[in-house]
Amino acid sequence: MSVDPIQALIDAGAIPSETFGPDSRYAGVPLALYRRHPDDEGVPFVRRRFIPQRREVTAMVEHTVRSGDRPDLLAAMAFGNPELYWRIADANAVTDPLELTDELGEHVIIPNPPGF
Repeated sequence: MSVDPIQALIDAGAIPSETFGPDSRYAGVPLALYRRHPDDEGVPFVRRRFIPQRREVTAMVEHTVRSGDRPDLLAAMAFGNPELYWRIADANAVTDPLELTDELGEHVIIPNPPGF
């Protein structure tokens, strides 16, 4: 019977099973183990996270960027949690969240809150 090396590390306590909190963009993303050669004990890493396609995002509202806007402030307004700024970045297909508010007058999609 083959043992999953990642699960063995999690079971041994080497990698916490809940590495990221529920509000993290990496919550639920699986961990893996990188090895250069078979004898290497490996380095744990987070697997690739796929951003939803824009057609899969349901918009709650479209916001026009004003002076003083920041991604975390938009998230606090929309979701009641500034740490969810990444949801807005994902909905607008930007890698750098600061791109969301760097140009006045731009339109930013604010997605529906989590679990909506």
